Amino acid sequence: APEIRTAVRTGDTPAHERRQVGRRPPHVLVTTPESLFILLTAESSRRWLSQVRTVIVDEIHAVAGDKRGAHLALSLERLEELVRTGGGARLQRIGLSATVRPIETAARLLVGGDRPRPEIVNVGQRRDMDLAVEMIGDELGAVCTNEQWEEIYDRVAALAREHRSTLVFVNTRRLVERVTRHLAERLGAERVAAHHSSLSRQRRFDAEQRLKSGELSLVVATASLELGIDVGTVDLTCLIGSPRSIATALQRVGRSGHALLATPKGRLFPLTRDQLVECAALARAARRGEIDRLALRAAPLDVLAQQIVAICASEEQDEDRLFALCRRAAPYADLTRHDFDQVVDVLADGIATRRGRAAARLHRDAVGRRLKARRGSRLAAITSGGAIPDNANYDVVLEPDETTIGSLDEDFAIESMAGDVILLGNTSWRIRRIESGKVRVEDAGGAPSTIPFWLGEGPARTPELSTELAAVRQGVADRLHEPEAAVAWLEQETGLDRRGATLARDYIAAAQAALGAVPTRETVVVERFFDEAGGMQMVIHAPFGGRVNRAWGMALRKRLCHSFNFELQAAATDDGVLLSLGPQHSFPLEAVFEMLHPHGLDELLIQAALQAPMFATRWRWNATRSLALLRWQGGRKVPPYLQRMRAEDLLVAVFPAQAACQDNMDGGPIEVPDHPLVRETLRDCLTEAMDIDGLRAVLTALHDGQIRRVVRETPEPSVFAHEILNANPYAYLDDAPLEERRARAVTLRRGLPAAVADDVGRLDPAAIAAVVDEAWPDLRSADELHDLLLDVGLLPERMAEAWTGYLDELIAAGRAARLREGPRVGWVAAERRSLAAAIWPGARFEPDVTEPPARRAPAWSDREGALVEMVRAHLGLVGPTTAGALAATLAVAPGEVDAALAAVEAEGGVLRGRFTPEGIAADAVEWCDRRLLARIHRRTLEGLRRLIEPVSAAVLIRFLLAWQHVKPGTQQHGRDGLQRVIERLQGFEIAAGAWERDVLPARVAGYQPGWLDELCLSG
Repeated sequence: APEIRTAVRTGDTPAHERRQVGRRPPHVLVTTPESLFILLTAESSRRWLSQVRTVIVDEIHAVAGDKRGAHLALSLERLEELVRTGGGARLQRIGLSATVRPIETAARLLVGGDRPRPEIVNVGQRRDMDLAVEMIGDELGAVCTNEQWEEIYDRVAALAREHRSTLVFVNTRRLVERVTRHLAERLGAERVAAHHSSLSRQRRFDAEQRLKSGELSLVVATASLELGIDVGTVDLTCLIGSPRSIATALQRVGRSGHALLATPKGRLFPLTRDQLVECAALARAARRGEIDRLALRAAPLDVLAQQIVAICASEEQDEDRLFALCRRAAPYADLTRHDFDQVVDVLADGIATRRGRAAARLHRDAVGRRLKARRGSRLAAITSGGAIPDNANYDVVLEPDETTIGSLDEDFAIESMAGDVILLGNTSWRIRRIESGKVRVEDAGGAPSTIPFWLGEGPARTPELSTELAAVRQGVADRLHEPEAAVAWLEQETGLDRRGATLARDYIAAAQAALGAVPTRETVVVERFFDEAGGMQMVIHAPFGGRVNRAWGMALRKRLCHSFNFELQAAATDDGVLLSLGPQHSFPLEAVFEMLHPHGLDELLIQAALQAPMFATRWRWNATRSLALLRWQGGRKVPPYLQRMRAEDLLVAVFPAQAACQDNMDGGPIEVPDHPLVRETLRDCLTEAMDIDGLRAVLTALHDGQIRRVVRETPEPSVFAHEILNANPYAYLDDAPLEERRARAVTLRRGLPAAVADDVGRLDPAAIAAVVDEAWPDLRSADELHDLLLDVGLLPERMAEAWTGYLDELIAAGRAARLREGPRVGWVAAERRSLAAAIWPGARFEPDVTEPPARRAPAWSDREGALVEMVRAHLGLVGPTTAGALAATLAVAPGEVDAALAAVEAEGGVLRGRFTPEGIAADAVEWCDRRLLARIHRRTLEGLRRLIEPVSAAVLIRFLLAWQHVKPGTQQHGRDGLQRVIERLQGFEIAAGAWERDVLPARVAGYQPGWLDELCLSG
């Protein structure tokens, strides 16, 4: 039989194997889009690539929706052109995917624009799958506690013992290291391995082969094992935390049961209550055959620039033919000649910076319309090409044999120092020294270690999964009048067990009781509540996914900054937007829906993105992808800090207004230059990091009445607000650090309410009455009454009946007067005569006191300003009231009071809502001084806390005896039992001798001192 040579060429392939591919080209080459780009650009490999006949793009969905797909499409057209020039036939192109919809979109990416529609073999996406949601014993909350994590580890370890091989997927590299360490303690370090992109190729390959051979029983991985790497037969897949994507979940679960007629088996482990509902929605989507929709990334200009340089480096090009070649790639089918010419202009002319002209990669013959690569352009394309953003990682190098074992995030590496012990690949390493771009380590022999972190953006939930989640919420809400029917529906539709379905139902029921509605795609709820610092937190409950909500939060933050001239903290998650309002931010809650309009959204969001960290990051990525900045120079990788400095210099040259000091600007919008890289960076911000089109659709539906609006002032955060208040830093929309977040000033209820009441979100009438009573002054002298008159401006006679004697004393001293306005009578301090005269110019003063010169206030000749002062003072005295009641008290027109209230509201001094039972019943707008309302909220919460009955001391002691394993029958056994006892007592201080004399023997049956020594020696 003839020999069929195969080879693999990826970024991990050693140099000698790459040279072997060039010397003896294989019949079948397995490669990546990035390596194909290099092969098409290198002169030596182009000769044998011209003989290619078939291209198979496996897992095409993994690249189709981002810039890698556009990059690959252009590479395929270059390969087609190379084969055609060499006299070959048209390439046969084959695309494969098990999780793609619509399949026609992937087909269009595969074949480009000038080929006939390909044959589509659609065998369907529905496949029998054993998919279930695992529930731990403890009730889930807004944050997964250490005890709950321990339960998850125990359950995963138990499942792994029941199966020959298990894959565990988590969402971050840090979590891979953490989960691997804990599972290794339960299953044995020799049976568990880690697998993620920051481990070296050799360590990843070793984990794959050991799992395939059966030496390993479990591997913990991120997306690095999601696609078609051969790891042999996998019996079970566990997903810890929601993957936020239907396709990702199906792909990961599909790694198990990969044999013919086998059934994939997956278990989802939600970490929080929100994730429980999301995992239920995911399971429901899988059952119904739903999957995320694919959309091509339209004509990214940075990728276009890179490919043009690579094409011209291979041979001189005619501009028109090059334009036609680019448009044959599906993502560039609508590429305009204007955009193409602008990119070519930048590549030919470069960008003038203080270090010379950057990005000049081409010679342009404008007369003959020809393009030729400048010297060094081919090397720049080969060493700095690709569509994957550059990461700022430090290589971890093992001494003394100089083996690279992985990489660390730049921030973590810089914060570390010699002697620190880190965990990487389930192995402890001691840092010897830190160099530029390298961390040199030695084996730490299993010493206790620190788990590294890697910084990055959190993935947003896909729109399709967001739709499914909203449908699950709505399905439960529709059946809450029959609680058992809601549980049964969840069990039937999502596959939750009874305990999980009951918790999900109770969670949604508690939210509906507090908010008055369940947030879905047809209902948006805005909630506002006080924090402990006297500020307010506003949460927009909108389950539209992180990209839409990030755009909503950024736009609202910018709008409020324009309105109040104060920056505020904000965060956005998949289920909502959080805005931390200071004392100066006061507005009717309903106004939130009118602050943004779909027609003015683009400019507002552009201005917000320009000042956000995401713009600088994406500018650096795009400058690198376009080869304006190089990843490698002089045979060495450009250090991250140097890359950032050069990106900043480039931005200053192209877009000085963005990098300028805003203190020296005129305060107007930043003018955006018509530069292809700037436009591409803004487009990335608006459509990749955010979803401006999705937000525009939401705002349009809100304005058209297609989405129901609900607003609620609550005394404490609803359960749906808990998770966003505890959001991770990647959810923040501003640069305030964790320790300075105003959201930390919110006290949260632990667990769900024991019983759900209809009035759970309302203020306590007793608390309102108590605070109003406290606000009313308890006067004991004429001087104290004089202070009150100075504060309120005018005191109606009916309010002053108890203090007639004090009033006579003040009148006799010339310090106060009686004001008569028709039938109405009030009392005024002499110092407030001009204030009262400005409001009631026809009033009589009895006696006609003279305002002391030192207290004269010329501003009170302004009636509107004087009325604002009077209204502000009275609000601090009367508690929740209506505009009509204030107008009657002050004997002025209701419209004038409305204007004054609006002015006080703009200053942040008053809040409007429906606070009292009477106001709620009459649906009347009430107004309350901000400080009084904060006190009413605190009183309400105190009343709720008093309803919680504490256990007796005897019950507590019985619990502690059992909890600490002192009670007979609860003692632990052996060395493992000793470790569990120490974990329970960690942080407790007592004399060293007492531990082994009194504490440990009482809790561990048959305690032996040698066990403690063994635990200490093992680390």
